[in-house]
Amino acid sequence: MSARVKPVFDLLALLEARYAMRVLWALRDGHAQTFRLLQDSVGGVTPNTLNTRLKELRAAGLVTHGAEGYLITPSGADLARRLGELQAFALKWAASRSRKPPSPAPGDDHEPPPAA
Repeated sequence: MSARVKPVFDLLALLEARYAMRVLWALRDGHAQTFRLLQDSVGGVTPNTLNTRLKELRAAGLVTHGAEGYLITPSGADLARRLGELQAFALKWAASRSRKPPSPAPGDDHEPPPAA
């Protein structure tokens, strides 16, 4: 794996952990949230899982903990903003897929057999 690709894979591995992106999304407005408020904001997360995600996100420098609760860091806010750009892409992508027949898989460019 190249040195340029590894950070992308590392970031995606962090974000694919259950509820990690929800935590970032819940904190994206920049307002501090207590553990309990964050648990309510994320929805459906157990205290143990939320605690684990917060530790991972804090170790990654995306979330911090202050006197008023958990906050997104400037780096985390930058990431949340970039993830927000995915929403516009995803909406356009989904709309384009609903208008077109699915593309053939790579290597699947042969014609179907004629109907009998």
